[in-house]
Amino acid sequence: MGSSALNRALDKMAAAEIEPGAREVFAHYFRLLEAGETGMIPEEAIDPLEMESLADVSVDDETAAAAIAKTAVIKLNGGLGTSMGMDRAKSLLCVRRGLSFLDIISRQVLALRKEYGAPLPLIFMNSFRTSEDTMAALSRYEDLPVAGLPLEFLQNKEPKLLVDDLSPVVWPKSPDLEWCPPGHGDIYTALVGSGLLDQLIEAGYQRVFVSNSDNLGAVPDARVAGWFAQSGAPFAIEAVRRTAADRKGGHFARRKSDGRIILRESAQTLDADRTALADLDRHRFTSTNNLWFDLTAMKQTLTERHGVLGLPLIRNLKHVDPGDKTSPEVIQIETAMGAAIEVFEDARTIEVGRERFVPVKTTEDLLVLRSDVYDISSDFVLEQAGERIPLITLDPAFYRLVGEFDKRFPQGAPSLRGADSFSIDGDFTFEANVKVTGEVALDSAKGAQRVASGTVLDG
Repeated sequence: MGSSALNRALDKMAAAEIEPGAREVFAHYFRLLEAGETGMIPEEAIDPLEMESLADVSVDDETAAAAIAKTAVIKLNGGLGTSMGMDRAKSLLCVRRGLSFLDIISRQVLALRKEYGAPLPLIFMNSFRTSEDTMAALSRYEDLPVAGLPLEFLQNKEPKLLVDDLSPVVWPKSPDLEWCPPGHGDIYTALVGSGLLDQLIEAGYQRVFVSNSDNLGAVPDARVAGWFAQSGAPFAIEAVRRTAADRKGGHFARRKSDGRIILRESAQTLDADRTALADLDRHRFTSTNNLWFDLTAMKQTLTERHGVLGLPLIRNLKHVDPGDKTSPEVIQIETAMGAAIEVFEDARTIEVGRERFVPVKTTEDLLVLRSDVYDISSDFVLEQAGERIPLITLDPAFYRLVGEFDKRFPQGAPSLRGADSFSIDGDFTFEANVKVTGEVALDSAKGAQRVASGTVLDG
């Protein structure tokens, strides 16, 4: 028997027709939370991790083609882009030439199918908030669905819990805000509950490539598929070298107690260990959230663990209404899908080029993606055109929200191909054909200003 608060949460989930497996997983993490589990990983418990590089790996064309032919692709597409002021799927944002993330992802996969003669099914894990808009946008791609497989499956949802007593919050103003997604670690639970895991195995697929829909660098690359197939590993994650932009983010490490590879997120780092977290020489690699897993190994492990992989808990403190800081504080129980690496004894990591990690979490990232730093090839793969990715800092008072951001770049992004860094403090609106080179910082002490067409901003 669980506590009163847990029982109320489970009753609420049952009334919302959330499948029993997801309720059991939620109960597992609720009990950890109730017992005082924080999910923290102390620096003293881990060692830095080194790894091989894809650039040094040999994968012949035949192996690569055979591996991609037995691969299915899943894109995590549950995010609304609320931090950028959006209220619909972030993947609907325009990237370039009128094409959204969804358009480019779809065209990347269709081009790969043609190149390799492979079925390469593309399936989106949507949330209850992104499903309708996403499926409407994908309807234009009549050749995208693969017979016998769905185009989407739904991420589960769970109640937000009041900080004081862990009871499920009630918010009559907007009942939808009483719910939250369980983090992308829910993918494993949702694959089982939806029946998709069994469907893929029965259809003859051997492995899955999973990545975020806001990362257009995450193409289901045949060479990486071949490396994973050759490795014999049950689970693997692509990693990149950390840069200054990653100082506050998670990283890979090796747990001293059992030698397993782990992924420590910033939310799992003690305040006393923040200096070590930011040390790019000590912890050199961060996760791209591009991961590969063997379908049979995943099913066997989930069966052995009765549907609960046992990923580390992430205790996320929020307000029930993210836009209202006076609304009650709640806890969102979350897990990270990459944390599954510690579940599998023979899991692997591999260093890949930064071109496979182009996430868009902020309008600063969006500005780079819309600029000429990247070219989009005929097969819709991003190709880095500049020597480096510039570090962008935009004044949040004027650029954080997509609507305000778009108003200030009405003719598109400036040229950033030759930029090292670009910082804006204040309110600037950019006309067409502006070029930024070197290290540039704009400071508007005189109120709103315009940057005239053809201006060259040279650091």
